Amino acid sequence: MKDVYITRISKFLPNEPVDNEDMEERLGVVNGKTSKARRVVLRNNQIKTRYYALNDKGEITHNNAQLTKEAIELLCDEDFTTENIQLLSCGTGSPDQILPSHAAMVHGFLKNGNIEINSPSGACCSGMNALKYGYLAIKSGQNTNAVCTGSERASSWMKSGIFENEIEHLKKLEETPILAFNKDFLRWMLSDGAGAFLLEDQPNGKLPLKIEWMEGYSYAGQIEACMYAGGDKLDTGLLKSWSEYPSEEWAQKSLFAIKQDVKLLAENILVKGVDSLKKALTKHNVKPEDITYYLPHISSYYFKENLYQEMKNNAVEIPWENWFMNLKKVGNIGAASIYIMLEELVASGNLKKGDKILLSVPESARFSYTYAYLTVC
Repeated sequence: MKDVYITRISKFLPNEPVDNEDMEERLGVVNGKTSKARRVVLRNNQIKTRYYALNDKGEITHNNAQLTKEAIELLCDEDFTTENIQLLSCGTGSPDQILPSHAAMVHGFLKNGNIEINSPSGACCSGMNALKYGYLAIKSGQNTNAVCTGSERASSWMKSGIFENEIEHLKKLEETPILAFNKDFLRWMLSDGAGAFLLEDQPNGKLPLKIEWMEGYSYAGQIEACMYAGGDKLDTGLLKSWSEYPSEEWAQKSLFAIKQDVKLLAENILVKGVDSLKKALTKHNVKPEDITYYLPHISSYYFKENLYQEMKNNAVEIPWENWFMNLKKVGNIGAASIYIMLEELVASGNLKKGDKILLSVPESARFSYTYAYLTVC
């Protein structure tokens, strides 16, 4: 089996950073009224700036595939061009369309010959699943390089126009219609961007990162869906697909908006996260004190203290000084977050040979968790 190294990392964050006061202007006001949920959500998540693939008029500047293409091109130079890519593996939770796949659309923009492509679906874990596909392809000897990406273009799903038909429909039923919290909540949580890794079977570059192992865990067999889009949740807990509703109800129910069951999130995200973390560390005989840098993808700083306490309760406590996060500056970019976090850590110049890095990505869609353990070479 081959060794696998991350030898190049890039990111693409569209347009200028958007601060908290400009968010609603960029996304639009629903029903002519500012959101009551916005300040509460922002106070808890503590995000200060984020990026949108929207200009200051709210017009779309990039689709998801274009964001990803930009990140991939930033990996390349005269020594490694897009023509040298053997495998393209692209994960996202917000593809531009149902078909063709996200990776196919990215490949279409790259126009770099006939290569293998892979498109993991899902939410935040899709970026890590894209990484694992590339990792296993190189480890098995099928390829000598792979480009893996995580990206999101969530802003277009959160624009006020998505909810206008629902509000108009509600006006017929009640005097003061408001957008349900499970939809409004995520309007102030998500942002846009893309990150890319070049994986190779040789430790090329100035400071390559060897992927020691990757692990994934799902709790979907125990817990119902928590974050979802393209359907609605029934009282039974089951999801009813958009394809089972009459087309006139697609807009009336904002079926394609992203929704979050906040109560279910609070009850499970940390407990299952630490349970899976302990499983991964135990399996590979890694102790918390072995980890030089812990990169947790969390959607909100609201969870940070409680996550630490849950880790402490389960004897997998990683000291605060070993944590590295950039949520406040770039926002929650879903599948791209871990790529952009690692890019910033590498760019900081603080890494040294022998350092150990643990990447940790939860996904609240139906509670999945993925991990990667890296050594700086």
